[in-house]
Amino acid sequence: MTATIFVFAYLAIALYIGIFAFRRSRGQAEDYFLAGRSIGPWVFVLSLFGTHMTAFAILGSSGHAFNFGIVTFGLMASSSALIVPLCLFFLGTRLWAVGKKFGHITPVQIFRDRWECGHIGTVIFFLQAALLVPYIIIGVMGGGTTLAVISGGAIPFWAGGLLVAVVVMSYVFFGGMRGTAWVNTFQTVLFLSFGLVAVLIISNGMGGFANVAERLLADPRTSPLLSREKFSPLAFLSYTFNPLSAIAFPHIAIFCMTAKHMRQFKKTVIFYPLCILLIWLPCVCLGAFANQATEVPAIAAKLAEKATTMRPVVADDVMLRLLAHYAPEWLAGLLGAGIMAAVMASDSQILALSTMFTEDVFAFYGAREKFGEKAQVATGRLFIVIVTAFAYFTALNAKASIFDLAVQFSFAGFSAMLPLYIAALFWKGSTKWGALAATLWTSCCTIALFFTPRGFTIAGLSPVVPMTIGAALLIWLVSIATPKPSQQTVDRYFSV
Repeated sequence: MTATIFVFAYLAIALYIGIFAFRRSRGQAEDYFLAGRSIGPWVFVLSLFGTHMTAFAILGSSGHAFNFGIVTFGLMASSSALIVPLCLFFLGTRLWAVGKKFGHITPVQIFRDRWECGHIGTVIFFLQAALLVPYIIIGVMGGGTTLAVISGGAIPFWAGGLLVAVVVMSYVFFGGMRGTAWVNTFQTVLFLSFGLVAVLIISNGMGGFANVAERLLADPRTSPLLSREKFSPLAFLSYTFNPLSAIAFPHIAIFCMTAKHMRQFKKTVIFYPLCILLIWLPCVCLGAFANQATEVPAIAAKLAEKATTMRPVVADDVMLRLLAHYAPEWLAGLLGAGIMAAVMASDSQILALSTMFTEDVFAFYGAREKFGEKAQVATGRLFIVIVTAFAYFTALNAKASIFDLAVQFSFAGFSAMLPLYIAALFWKGSTKWGALAATLWTSCCTIALFFTPRGFTIAGLSPVVPMTIGAALLIWLVSIATPKPSQQTVDRYFSV
């Protein structure tokens, strides 16, 4: 249990940071949900990156690479290293400026004010909430998987997931955005330090990095894992649409409004690609290398299943299996804490959902005026408990892999919502009816995806492509044909 003790120590530190942040709280809504818009430069950079890199980046990427190889890095990391910083620079800074000038806390508040709409904003809220829940679920799944493997099965999946859910819920409940940002900063430093050490230790235990790669290349069954062979050029390029979702994620958009100064975005743009490299490259390499770890019983069983069915298998735990087999127990504990740090980044999504509910529903429909600001914060904390409980019980019955769950639902849906942000922030002619059309289109497509098989394509393209293009066309065409907001509102927004 030595390794498990290290992970428990990490969980205790994360919980303490959240409670310490609670002591700094002033009890006001903006302070709880946005840390008073006072997040400093390095906490902003590290916490924003930690907020974005969740169980998907650590466990999901290695599991996908186990099935498809190093092409996983090209599918997500390479395009993200270019697209995400650009979105943060052009859209994130605009969100910060608009939020600071008009006092907005959530994207829906911006949409309502910009397009002079009420209930349409509520429709957008429900779609954002539905798309964000799968991302919270994969955090619980990742926590349960990590503790189950690190403890050698002594802690079952349900208990590990419950422990992580309770810890995350607790420090978000008490610390709000300030606690979440501080914990995410600590987490980011921890899991950025994890990658290189893990690759060196595990590859050395397997006979050396070069030897493992040569064995993969020499075997006809595994040589495609070192190429792009498993994806057509069209399918490969269609994945570049997925990183468009980053700025449309409510927790990312909300976090952009916490910066103390706009100049803090410069550091983010510079360091983001480097951080992506440090996280994704080790995970993808280890996922592909796991195809040579036949001496690890759990991995050998997955290889046999893959060979028998000729289909991808759920392999979110392969990196953890490698760690438990090849690393000394004390080091496995330290590295396991690093993995847990990334897995627990679902905290920001839980806080974002709470923020959206209290601002876009509770406050918008008059409850804040009736019951007061303290009641709003209390409602937000209650909502955190409800969302965490729902995510936990859903994760217990989830069948899809972390990678597929995120890409098929969250990434595709939020990428299709990006046109709403662009239209609201940069196009004077956009209207609430165009926004509603794009929202309904995205909702219908997401529901349709629920009934499609894994890996479903449309003319060789991932569903995210027609979803995003369709949303952009709808908001453009419908906006042209419908009444515009008042000139006063347009002038007010485009004078920022």
